[in-house]
Amino acid sequence: MRLLCRLSLMWAVAASASPANAPSPLTWPHLPKYFTLPSLNEQAEIQDAWTKERLNSIPALMRRHNVSAWLISQREYTEDIVFWSLKKATQFSARRQTTDLFLADPKSTEAHHAWISNTADQDLWPELRAILDSEQPETIAINADTGVSFASGLHAGELEAVREGLGEKWSEKLVSVPPMLPIEVIGTMVESKGLWYWKLMSTAWAMISEAFSERVIEPGVTTTTDVEWWLREKLQQMNYTTWFQPSVTIIDGDTKWFAQGVEETTKPRETIMYGDMLHVDFGVTALGMNTDTQHLAYVLYPGETEDDVPAGLTEGLKKGNRVQDIVRENMKVGATGNEILKKCIEQMDAGGISGRVYSHPVGDWGHSAGTPIGFTNLQEGVPVTGDLPLIANTFYSVELAVWHFVPERNATLLFPLEEDVRFDDGWGFNWVYGRQTKFHVIKTPKRNSLQAQGDL
Repeated sequence: MRLLCRLSLMWAVAASASPANAPSPLTWPHLPKYFTLPSLNEQAEIQDAWTKERLNSIPALMRRHNVSAWLISQREYTEDIVFWSLKKATQFSARRQTTDLFLADPKSTEAHHAWISNTADQDLWPELRAILDSEQPETIAINADTGVSFASGLHAGELEAVREGLGEKWSEKLVSVPPMLPIEVIGTMVESKGLWYWKLMSTAWAMISEAFSERVIEPGVTTTTDVEWWLREKLQQMNYTTWFQPSVTIIDGDTKWFAQGVEETTKPRETIMYGDMLHVDFGVTALGMNTDTQHLAYVLYPGETEDDVPAGLTEGLKKGNRVQDIVRENMKVGATGNEILKKCIEQMDAGGISGRVYSHPVGDWGHSAGTPIGFTNLQEGVPVTGDLPLIANTFYSVELAVWHFVPERNATLLFPLEEDVRFDDGWGFNWVYGRQTKFHVIKTPKRNSLQAQGDL
């Protein structure tokens, strides 16, 4: 069996066979580990090998979507979004005018032609027209879809240049690419990416585990902003980066719904105190891949252990775990994001669970190519992209939040969670690294009673 399957199945057995009693990924089979990245030269070799696999898969994908020719063209700093998934690791932007032509069933030439030119009239367009004259494709697909960003990367000015360069005969053959073609090109993960994605997830977990510990947080002193910048500094120290600023929040009864677009009338508290429930939204970027994780932590009072985490908070986390199971189990290849969302909401309602689902593809981009399963503000379906089918061999972030009444706080609190899954043929979607089933805890050494009272 493939190595990735073995890694995923270790977690699948623990996490899905008995969700309520599954061992904590924080302690089983081992603590999260930091993985050092290879040298930049080695990273480039690894990424280019992945890209070669992806390029080789394109003709078959084109045949599946009845596309005979696919033209991708851009200028420096106005790149088509597909460019970033097909470029060499040492390319930091398109050079001059960069153009690719893919053929599904070439008769007398190669399936992929590429030009980098600043004298397009002298070499690019005459050569490209000659290939088209020889191959006679019925249509030429371009990335000009009006509803799907990953299929609409051709800039307006470049489209006019393409029309002029092709001439009237071939310009008449231009059609908008079927959205699923670029989505499958970008969203399908080649097999050899799996182990490194697992290492990136382990590293993300290790960073969160250290950030949510007494090594970083001192109650009454450390702020949520301090922890956010600690994460950024840790990323830089390890030569990783990220695709968004880490977010650390103290969750209490006054916490507003994330990303709801409502202007805050009062600034949320930032200084971390004993008894706080903390939330982090964090992702790492390396080797052209991105992760996305949300975890929860609890700040113990002096002398407390993890057994002292309030039962109401533990129950809220378990409720979030239940919705994670619901989403993952409903992720069936070929079903649309909206169909999956509908089943999830129905099961949540039947179980008396109040919450929201807003899961998304992840990989080449943090919010990558594929169908979303809900948005924070769209729980009845997402227009256009929500009606696209879920593809196989892809990564997804199972992102969601539930509300749960916590008696110890006499308040209903928000419990956001997010973990990445990977499709394994024959087994469906399983956790790439694991999922949080216990709170991270920030410990504080026990002090004498007077000192403790002064702190509290």
